[in-house]
Amino acid sequence: MAWILFSVPADRRTELDAVLRDDLLSRQSQKLRDAASAGGRSGSYYVLLEGSPEAMARAETLLGPVGAKLAGADGEAVYRRLKDEEENASAGMGLFFTE
Repeated sequence: MAWILFSVPADRRTELDAVLRDDLLSRQSQKLRDAASAGGRSGSYYVLLEGSPEAMARAETLLGPVGAKLAGADGEAVYRRLKDEEENASAGMGLFFTE
């Protein structure tokens, strides 16, 4: 599955919300996290989208004017932190349903 990651300033939240409501993007996996909670700068959000390559190309076009794409080693590190957080949360939920 393809993915794309952006950092978006908090003061652009209204524009971000409009982009995420796009017909194609709204059907993809979307994760929005306060960047400070994931080791980034306060006052911004990390936006992770996962889905089809076509949707990721559209996301890059629509999110480009709103924020900064995180790519390379920086993007990989943030992506891994977000995925680890998701996996840890899933593992924690398992404790509620096991003996």
